[in-house]
Amino acid sequence: QVQLVESGGGLVQVGDSLRLSCLASGLTGSTYAMAWFRQAPGKEREFDGATSWSGGGAVYADSVKGRLTIARDTIYLQMNNLKPEDTAVYYCALVRGVWSRAWDLYDFWGQGTQVTVSS
Repeated sequence: QVQLVESGGGLVQVGDSLRLSCLASGLTGSTYAMAWFRQAPGKEREFDGATSWSGGGAVYADSVKGRLTIARDTIYLQMNNLKPEDTAVYYCALVRGVWSRAWDLYDFWGQGTQVTVSS
């Protein structure tokens, strides 16, 4: 049984940094990808970035390039220079196979962690 547990969210100020973690358990095999999505109130779930578990680097949404970093071995999301528009629930997700920007292709999801950026 695959389980994903996010942590590290909270209330921060504009310009602050925050690191979210996603602990995956129950994984078998090596052909899968992990991703981070965010969902703000009243909005669609939005792709932030993804990485393949087997390596090959990470990919990021254009809107967050330069502000987000994903590391495969720890599956965390480092967010720098946070803005009010970054306020959302952040989810990590896993797909067996290659990564995708489409949230509905992912097989497993964490419970989400709230990030609130105050101005």
